[in-house]
Amino acid sequence: MKGNDGHKAGLTPGSATASPGLPPISHTVGTGRAPITIGIVAGEASGDALAAALIEATRARFPHVRFAGIAGPRMEAAGCEAWYPLEKLAVRGFAEVIAHLPELFRIRGELRRRLLAERVPLFVGVDAPDFNLGLEEQLKARGIRTVQYVSPQVWAWRAHRIPQMRRSTDHVLCLFPFEAPFLEQHGVAASFVGHPLADQIPEIPNRDLAREQFRLTGVPNVIALLPGSRQSELEYMADLFVQTAQLIHRQLPAVHFLVPLQSRQTRLLFEQALHRHQAQDLQLTILFGHAQMAMTAADVVLLASGTATLEAALLKRSMVVTYRLSPATYAAIRRRGHRLPYVSLPNILAGRFVVPEILQDDATPEHLSQALLNQLADKLVRARQESVFLDLHRQLQQDTRVRLVEALLPLLGVGTMRGKGVNVDAAARASA
Repeated sequence: MKGNDGHKAGLTPGSATASPGLPPISHTVGTGRAPITIGIVAGEASGDALAAALIEATRARFPHVRFAGIAGPRMEAAGCEAWYPLEKLAVRGFAEVIAHLPELFRIRGELRRRLLAERVPLFVGVDAPDFNLGLEEQLKARGIRTVQYVSPQVWAWRAHRIPQMRRSTDHVLCLFPFEAPFLEQHGVAASFVGHPLADQIPEIPNRDLAREQFRLTGVPNVIALLPGSRQSELEYMADLFVQTAQLIHRQLPAVHFLVPLQSRQTRLLFEQALHRHQAQDLQLTILFGHAQMAMTAADVVLLASGTATLEAALLKRSMVVTYRLSPATYAAIRRRGHRLPYVSLPNILAGRFVVPEILQDDATPEHLSQALLNQLADKLVRARQESVFLDLHRQLQQDTRVRLVEALLPLLGVGTMRGKGVNVDAAARASA
């Protein structure tokens, strides 16, 4: 392998603390050796968090490994060099993506050329399969090892992607236990690594402490509103969430709403919706980030379908899941078919309806507000949900950061780099 300056590249563990459970690899390093660069792409806020955990875990063992590609703020904080901002890929829906295709193709072409020029030995695509699988296929054809972190939901729909996955990726890192066996049965190398959120979130979150942080001690009802992380989501969801909050407020005047938003753009869209509906009487706190703390403080959560539903389940919070797409996108999804009767991650993982899903035309302020009020009133239902969520939490606790590094080592040649400055026996013991 070579670095971008022509010197031999090698894994270079330093004095930083290693990931728990992984002993450092013994090695010798020649002078002038360039650090390895790993290409990486994430396309939305949830991918930013997953990628940041992977970067932190890898650099804890190998401080001189460099990550570069399309990155969000968490990835940058973990040490990733952002060639393009994550927001460039944060577009959802067939109709919406079509409008952005020229720019997306341009970015992918420029990124491919730069990764090839850098001579990266490994590329990691984090979720965003519409963008990443095509890039991975091109890079793999040029001899670069490729990893897809987060499996596309081919077990639910778009099974036609499986042949492309075989062509594109050397290994898929799966968040959920049923995914790896499914992919292996279809000839795609895969392993279950768990979900880093399950390791990070305590099994019994402290609601009282979270409310103290927001100065909401003694408030009888707190509801978290999470209308999405993308601008395109807020365009469809902001008015719906504001109108829902207004209906709830009419019946529970003392209710307080927490609204964590990801960016200035999404905050502006939500504030514009508040203004349109003259919602100045709502007791509402808009937050920049802090979604996990907001959900911890809440009694119930209203949220757009996506990774946030899993986070709410790990926090043991009752929820109502909703989503709206453009009519054209929704029609395209229906034509392609969806194999499961539910769309939210808690229901998919449980294999049954645990939380209500109110989608598309059914997603009205009246339906959503009634569902949330029902959840607030029924403590028995909330207790049953929390029991299911605890079981899911324990399934996903896998010491994910350790598993991630173990999965990347063989793809970087560790264990086969005899004579290149790596102690192969120690590496083998570390990845066993």
